[in-house]
Amino acid sequence: MATDGEWKLVLETPIGPQEAQLSIKTKSTTAFDGVMNGPAGQQTFEGAIDGDTLTWQTDITNPMPLTLEFTVKVEGDALSGEAKLGMFGVAPVTGARA
Repeated sequence: MATDGEWKLVLETPIGPQEAQLSIKTKSTTAFDGVMNGPAGQQTFEGAIDGDTLTWQTDITNPMPLTLEFTVKVEGDALSGEAKLGMFGVAPVTGARA
């Protein structure tokens, strides 16, 4: 699965859509490193690859401290899935290769 590169994400949160830039670099067939830049600042993280599904989590402090847990499926130049927003439930995530 070709996941390396830049992605534009949209997270549909309770406070409105939040856009972020995601940079992914594959480490192995089952792991990757990433950097996410968005309204909450920049976060680095490590993630897992399972077939066409990517999972990772990152901690943000703005607008409040939360751990975001992402699960997305990559299909060509698009991705879709969800992010758990701590106590605020689950938000849909969509994205496209930038």
